[in-house]
Order: sequence, then C-alpha cells, then structure tokens
Amino acid sequence: MLDRNWASLFATLFLTTSLCAQTWPQYHGPDGSRRVTGAIDAQQLDAADNAPLWVVPTTKGFSSFVVHDGRAYTLEARSDQECCVARDAKTGTELWVRELGKVKYDGGGDAGTPDNSGGDGARGTPRCDPGRGHVFDAQLLPHCLAANDGSVVFQKDLVADHGAVNIRWQNAASPLVEGRAVFVAGGGPGASLLAFDKKSGDLLWKGHDEKITHATPIAATLHGERQVIFYTQAGLVAVRPDNGELRWRASYPFQISSAASPIVDGSLVYVSAGYGVGAAVFEVLRDDEGAFDVQLLWRKPNKLMNHWSTPLVKDGHLYGMFSFKKYGKGPLACVDLRSGETRWSQEGFGPGNCILVGTTLVALSDKGEVVLADASPEGYHELARRDVLKGKCWSQPAFADGKLYVRSTSEGACIALTAPAKPVKNEGR
Repeated sequence: MLDRNWASLFATLFLTTSLCAQTWPQYHGPDGSRRVTGAIDAQQLDAADNAPLWVVPTTKGFSSFVVHDGRAYTLEARSDQECCVARDAKTGTELWVRELGKVKYDGGGDAGTPDNSGGDGARGTPRCDPGRGHVFDAQLLPHCLAANDGSVVFQKDLVADHGAVNIRWQNAASPLVEGRAVFVAGGGPGASLLAFDKKSGDLLWKGHDEKITHATPIAATLHGERQVIFYTQAGLVAVRPDNGELRWRASYPFQISSAASPIVDGSLVYVSAGYGVGAAVFEVLRDDEGAFDVQLLWRKPNKLMNHWSTPLVKDGHLYGMFSFKKYGKGPLACVDLRSGETRWSQEGFGPGNCILVGTTLVALSDKGEVVLADASPEGYHELARRDVLKGKCWSQPAFADGKLYVRSTSEGACIALTAPAKPVKNEGR
C-alpha cells in the first residue's frame, strides 16, 4: 500500500497534469512559464486531412487566446470599441461579446504592410478564473466579467481613481492573478502598482512610484518566497503579493517600449527589451537574515532583444524569438541562460511567440506558420511546419486539451495536435 504522503503526491501530480492538459487560463500559460505537460504528434500538423477544427475572422489586435471551461477568449477592436470575445472552444462559435470602452490606439500603422510591420488593435489578453475572467484594457481599466455571458462583475478606473498615466501605444499588459488578488500596474505617484481582490474588486494595496511598460507582471518563487515581479521603466521591481512590500529591485534601461515579461529560473532572472536595450541576467541572492541582494551576471546591449516575444526556459536554456524589427526574418533561437551564449539560431520567424508542450517547441511565426521543433540545445531540429493563419501574428499560442489555439490580426484558428486514441482490439480468450 502506498504511504499516505506518496499517495497525496501522486494525486497532486495527476491533478496538475490533468489541469495543464485541459486549460490555458492566462497569457503565459497555466503556471506562467509558457509550458505544459503532454505530448504532441508532429505528424498531425503535417497531415493533409487534418484541417483546422475551426477558422474564424477576427478584427484587428494582437491579443492571444486563453482557454478555460470550454470557452476560448480574446480581445478584439471592433469599430471604436475594445471588446472581450468569448467563443466555444470546440467550434469557434461566438458566444458573447462585451464592449469594454471606446478606444483610439495611436501610431500602430497598417497591419497589411508587405514587410509585416505596423498594425493596431487590442493588445492585452484576458485571464480566466472559475466562473469569471479578468481583463486589463488599453485605457488602464481593469474589468471582471462573468464567464457565462460577459456581464460586468466589477470595473475599476486607474486614471480616475489612482492618477494613472498611460504609455505610448496604450496599455498592452495583461492582468496577473495570484492567490486572491489580481495585479496591475499603471497608477500615479504612490499608487503605480496595485492589487485588487479578484472576487469583489476591493483594493487590497497600492504603492510605489513607477512608470509602466507594456510588460505583463509575473509571479515567481525566489529562495522560498513567493513574489510578484513588475517590469517598470526603472527596471525590475519585486514585491510581496499580500501587501506590496518591496523585496528587491534591479535597475535596467528603458527605451520607447519594454514589452516582454521577465523570466525566473531558480535564482536567475532574465530581462530583455528592444530599441537597443538588449538582454541581461541578474542573480538574486538572500542572506541568513532574509534580506535580498541582486547582482548582474551578464548584459548584452543591442543583442538578444525580445521586443514583446517572451522566451521560455527549459533545463537552463532559453527558447524564443530574439530579434528587433526583423519582421518575417528574425530567428527562433536557443540561448544558455547562465552565460548568454547562443547555442543555435534559425532564421525566418520574426517577432512571433513560442510555447513548450512536453519537450516540443510550438512556435507561431509572425506570418502565421506553426512550427514544431525539438527543445534541445544540441541544434535546431524541425519536426513539422504548416501555414495556418492569414494576417500578422504577434500573439502567443495557447495549448489546451490536445488542441492549439492561434490568432492573427485577421483570423483565429484551432488545430488538433494530438492523434486520436486507437481502439483496443479485443482478441478474446
């Protein structure tokens, strides 16, 4: 008989695996790492008879899909309104649309340019909870919506209530839910970082004097302590989730826009931005009295730039799209996290995004190709490739229940990437 502790562990692992296989509730995936367990059948992507389960038109925007409880959600700009759109995850059928408010995005340009540059529309991605979802719109308004019909549970206005100041191209960060709180950045002096109760909308805490970027905050555990890390114009700011107390900060340059989220692996924290800023890794240390210190491990100005394409980390290596304004050309690459050395680089992806399913990289190029490759530092090994979407893809794929959900500035699609189970032949006795 299993020891009770081992039985509990196996039950937890089974539940976690099941949840990861069935849902992609937030921008960076179930646990914020852009990784899920499971396996992909690469032959399914190549199979001529494996057409997408559905393809639907989407209006302009770079929001990604999230998938939860049988629904797929994203943000779109429809006419002069930013909207949260819910679809049936199996069929793509539109279930409801909630207008969030009038929007006027600035300076995005034309999404149809030959070099795949420019484009405009909704940029944030919803975050799902049981029975409800959270949206942080372009005008710095956090919304909580009922999952069944999109009705408003609560709405906040950071500009009116907390002196918020928006950023060029408006807010693109998605909300972070950790524990009982939903975290956003954007308030004015003394209120630039905020936490609201995810059920009631009550303000839990506010504080700090930071200017926002376009990067979504992350939650991570460093030296046994859970923290929320914001990427601000001054650099990285780590706070306690329960009260906003500063735990550590790391100064880092800002130019125009920083949109990729930081990455934590053990005690190492990776950060990157475009516009010549480049990448760096900090090591976070903690002394015997619990105080944190941060040391720069390496920095590469104007290199390894992640414009908005947050990489993922596996076994001490980063995998992602590293380029700046190399539309349709920038590489998918593997980088040693501790040294910053590039292990391999494959051109032809542009500023798309990738996730990890099991040991398989699932990359969505900015021109709408889905590419499967091995997540190995030994070299680039492509498994399959398929042109899935028209339009431009600056969004992140989502994987749930064996299916990949992708969208562009003009289309959204769902494609099965796991082979159906084979029937068991009963030989009799």
